[in-house]
Amino acid sequence: MLIISVPSSTSLTNAFDQFDLPRPLSGTDTEGTDTMVLLFEDEEEAIEYLDALEDYSTGLDDDAIQKPYINALVSAISNDDFVQGYLR
Repeated sequence: MLIISVPSSTSLTNAFDQFDLPRPLSGTDTEGTDTMVLLFEDEEEAIEYLDALEDYSTGLDDDAIQKPYINALVSAISNDDFVQGYLR
């Protein structure tokens, strides 16, 4: 199980529901009151989710309200040490 933390879970949790953002196949959870965690079976699943987010983002206008949420998710996954190691 790969767990990737994304700060500011409250607004992100709301964004998943409000904007119908794609969710990871293995789901999400919260850690404390201000961190959301993305759950993946492995690095490959995280990268597939990253690709799905990028595809979703491509269909949005540059000033779309969803962009900051997508960017936070993409950044968290891209910066994860295990994902980076897998991509090398």
